[in-house]
Amino acid sequence: MTFQKVCKLEDLWEGDMEAFEVDGEEVLVVWPEGGEPCAFQGACPHQDIPLVEGRFDGKMVHCRAHQWSFCASTGKGVNPDHTQLARYPIKIENGEVLVQVEGIKPLFSAT
Repeated sequence: MTFQKVCKLEDLWEGDMEAFEVDGEEVLVVWPEGGEPCAFQGACPHQDIPLVEGRFDGKMVHCRAHQWSFCASTGKGVNPDHTQLARYPIKIENGEVLVQVEGIKPLFSAT
């Protein structure tokens, strides 16, 4: 499994989110307040809307289209609670943020 650089850690801020393309997958990197950076699928599982176009309040990622909300630490759906974001392994090495997408597919839910 190959980790790929998406950015430098200094390019991210705690309480911020950014989107990157890794091997053809849209990846959302979020840094929850008081936590560590996490990487999730970049599209809302509802209607494939880019989550980076939504809002991040430091704890939750909110889709712009229908206000679906996800915990920024786990990817677990909060509104609605039956959904989940695919989570990608992430690591920080030598000041660089690396993400691995191989073998992990985005999750989608019709409702």
